[in-house]
Amino acid sequence: MPRPREFEEDRALDAAMRAFWSAGYEATSTQDLCAATGLGRSSIYNTFHSKRDLFERALTRYMAERTDSALALLAEDRPVREKIRTLLRHTADAPDDDPLGCLVVNSMVELGPADEHVAALLRADQDRRFAALRDALAAGRAAGEIAKDKDPAALALFVMSSINGLRVMARAGADRATLESVAEVALTAI
Repeated sequence: MPRPREFEEDRALDAAMRAFWSAGYEATSTQDLCAATGLGRSSIYNTFHSKRDLFERALTRYMAERTDSALALLAEDRPVREKIRTLLRHTADAPDDDPLGCLVVNSMVELGPADEHVAALLRADQDRRFAALRDALAAGRAAGEIAKDKDPAALALFVMSSINGLRVMARAGADRATLESVAEVALTAI
């Protein structure tokens, strides 16, 4: 009995996500996607309609998985500095089998300025992350974990820019020790 199409789509989305994450949208050819997913060209187009559709679905899947994970961490009942430390550490200690950097950050740089639809998807994801960070930091400030003169919104933007910067540094070849040292310095601002 053949596998359900949904399973194949999930597997293909994951493989395509990693291909786009590694090389970017423009540099990932349809042949690259065929090799990554194990699907033929016609199967990719029948299932996803276009390279663009496959990219948007892969990007949306990546953002949902990564953002949901970060939001769950920020909702945990523990001190806000521990939550931020964990976010920064996860960024600096990315799994060795993950492509370098971040599909969101890579897409912001590659497509964000020229593609309004992708830019809107990326903004919506960043808005979710910002709101969760700001709220966690505000709760930390209310609990006395953060100085009263520190603005939770400004701190949230700083943490987001630090995480994005770490991802760019990783993509550029920074080693884990370098990334961890930057993460530790960023934590001192909280």
